[in-house]
Amino acid sequence: MGTPDFAVATLATIMAHKYTVVGVITAPDRPAGRGRKLRASAVKEYAVAQNIPVLQPTNLKDPQFLEELAALKANLHIVVAFRMLPKVVWNMPEYGTFNLHASLLPDYRGAAPINWAIINGEEKTGITTFFIDEKIDTGHIILQKEVAITPTETAGTLHDKLMNEGAALVIDTLEKITDATVTTTPQPQTTQSKTAYKLHRDNTKIDWQQDCTIIYNLIRGLSPYPAAWCTLHNKEQVVNVKVYEVRIEKAAHTQTVGTIDTSEDTIKIAAKNGFILIDKMQLPGKKAMDTKSLLNGYTFYADAKMC
Repeated sequence: MGTPDFAVATLATIMAHKYTVVGVITAPDRPAGRGRKLRASAVKEYAVAQNIPVLQPTNLKDPQFLEELAALKANLHIVVAFRMLPKVVWNMPEYGTFNLHASLLPDYRGAAPINWAIINGEEKTGITTFFIDEKIDTGHIILQKEVAITPTETAGTLHDKLMNEGAALVIDTLEKITDATVTTTPQPQTTQSKTAYKLHRDNTKIDWQQDCTIIYNLIRGLSPYPAAWCTLHNKEQVVNVKVYEVRIEKAAHTQTVGTIDTSEDTIKIAAKNGFILIDKMQLPGKKAMDTKSLLNGYTFYADAKMC
C-alpha cells in the first residue's frame, strides 16, 4: 500500500527478493499538469508494468473495496507513504500490517518527517518499521536504522537515502516475520517528541528576521519540494519567489535584514548573524534558474529587498 516514488523502491525490492505480491493498493489517478490529464501514481505505474493487480479505493471502508481486498488473500500488508487505514483494513491479514516511516519514531510522527528533520537542524534521522494500530505512527516498533544528515543535506537527497535504506529495512522486517523471529518494542510514552507537521503556505515562508542558520535549514529542508518562498520587493515590483538552493555565510554585519547585494554571479541576502547566498531561485511564471542565468535576464535594483 503506497503512492509516491518513495514507496516504489520498497515494492521493487520486495519483488527482487521473490516475495509474492498479490496486489497493490494506491491512490486514485489524479489530474496533473497544464492539461489536467489523469495521472497514475508512481506505485501504480510500477505495479502495472509488473502485472500486479491494482486497487485504487477512494473510501477505505467501502464494502466493495473491502471485498476485493479480502479476495486477494494477502497474509501481510505493507504500508509505505500511503494514508491512515481503518482497523477493518489493517487487522485483516493473518500477520497484521506494518508501516515504513521515514523517522526514528516516536520523533517526527506525521506527514513530513524528512522535511522537518532538516528544518529543525537535526544531525541524524532514520527509518522505522512498526505494526499499525488505531493511531497515527504509534504502533509497536519492529526495526529502526539511524541515518546521518549532512550539513548540506536537502529534503531531496535525504529522501533518496531514506528511500533506499527503508527498502532494505522492509526486507529485514519481512525476513523476521517469515522466520517467526519478529519481536516488537512499544514506543516510548513521551510529551517531548517532535512532530512532522503537514507543510502549508505559512510554515514554508522564509522569515528574513530570523537567524541565518534557521533560514538556511528551512530552505534546504523544503528543497526541491514544496520549496521555501518569500516576497521580493524590487522597485515597483512585488512578487513571490521560490528559493531552492542556497549557501550560508556566517558573519557579523550592520546591513538591514532582507537587503539584497548582487554581483556578476552572486545574490547575497542579509540575515541575522550572516548572509544567505542564493544558488537557485524561481520567479513567477518562470522556470527555476541558477543565479548566473537569473542575473543575465533580471535586474535587482539598489533598494531591492526580500521580505
